[in-house]
Amino acid sequence: MQRTHALNVAQDVESLFHPYTPLDKVRETGPLVMTRGDGIYVEDDQGRRYLEAVSGLWCTSLGFSEQRLMDAAQQQFRQLPYYQLFGGRANEPSIALSHALIEKTRHLGMAMAMFANSGSEANDQAVKMVWYYFNAIGKPHKKKLIARERAYHGVTVMAASLTGLAGNHADFDLPIGDRVLRTASPSYYHYGRPGETEAQFVDRIVGELEALILREGADTIAAFFAEPVQGAGGVIVPAAGYWEKVQALLRRHDILLVADEVITGFGRTGEWFGCDTYGIQPDLMTVAKALSSSYLPISATLVSARVYEGLTQGSRRNGQFAHGVTYAGHPVCAAVALETLRIYEERDIVGHVRRVAPHFQRRLRGMEQHPMVHASRGVGLIGAIELVQDKATGRTFEAGSPILARVVSAGFEVGLICRALRDTLAVSPPLIITEPQIDELFDKMGQSLDLALADARAAGLMP
Repeated sequence: MQRTHALNVAQDVESLFHPYTPLDKVRETGPLVMTRGDGIYVEDDQGRRYLEAVSGLWCTSLGFSEQRLMDAAQQQFRQLPYYQLFGGRANEPSIALSHALIEKTRHLGMAMAMFANSGSEANDQAVKMVWYYFNAIGKPHKKKLIARERAYHGVTVMAASLTGLAGNHADFDLPIGDRVLRTASPSYYHYGRPGETEAQFVDRIVGELEALILREGADTIAAFFAEPVQGAGGVIVPAAGYWEKVQALLRRHDILLVADEVITGFGRTGEWFGCDTYGIQPDLMTVAKALSSSYLPISATLVSARVYEGLTQGSRRNGQFAHGVTYAGHPVCAAVALETLRIYEERDIVGHVRRVAPHFQRRLRGMEQHPMVHASRGVGLIGAIELVQDKATGRTFEAGSPILARVVSAGFEVGLICRALRDTLAVSPPLIITEPQIDELFDKMGQSLDLALADARAAGLMP
């Protein structure tokens, strides 16, 4: 039976702790409560319909009403609702899913898969695997990890330490310890110097990375963690030539590369993986989100044969590989993920992304004509626009400006859900979106920007 909006709000503010939310304000405003989904749309408890332009949290790749995924879960619930993978036990869905994932990533060098529940956990266990590996092969001093400014690798203590966003560290006493080193984000828009070409920018930041490695000592550095495209840091598309030069540098210094594909995996960039788009050959990969279209929580850390052999050596010495989580390879989650991969194949979802992405990117670039937009960037079906107070100079709004929040709330008014990331408005719609729906998305984005612009002008913040 449909609950009333008033009851939802009352019980929410009394009991529900909202992540990534101003805790004082949500108690005043109440939540936006979603009750149903239909393709790329969701509907709230007052019957209002929204185009979900960020796929929830970059994740609901097949939209919000894929019956085959519901049926896969129901069937597996009836057959075997839970079993674990500890002590050499297994269940059929986790076996089939691991095989499917390795078949999809074998060309990237992956050989084995370990499951968890979220991207944060997948990255956490990648760190533990890296340390375990170097201990096992007799290089115990290789412990430091390099991550980038604007990186997002999760919110668990270790993953949040790898994350390069100040808000994820403030008052949490993070990053922890001294094992995380920070290097530049490959954003030419944000960090290119006056008069510096994109190629010169790449040479400079890769040179800075090498200087960091030499200063710290390559024999102390274990791995470089990076997203092919930085998502929560502002949809940072890497500058041309960046990945080629970074990989050559890491190989030269025997530093493992961990590719965080939690956002970019399974078609988002127009290829199966962001690694395919940018020619990346990782030593480890982490995947989550679109792995199951986020219908159920599941993630995986994939490792190369070289790394797995090292982990096996350590396991032999220690008697076992003493890591794992209760729900790793949960049969219902694995069954849904396996069905998700089948749908990607049968419907050629990656091919569909390639076909509609040019139109998506054209409409995205067209947003640069708006008085509040200074630049746009994107690849495949992910993109962002930079919001500014002064278009001529690129001057941004002050941190905490109500105008930035107004862009998002104006989206709600016109039936659009986007995500504000400081001065960036991000879009990452379900991969099933059509060209007419892409037009609807950007038309509504224009309307929301117009509403926010009117408020900015009324407040004397913009001409």
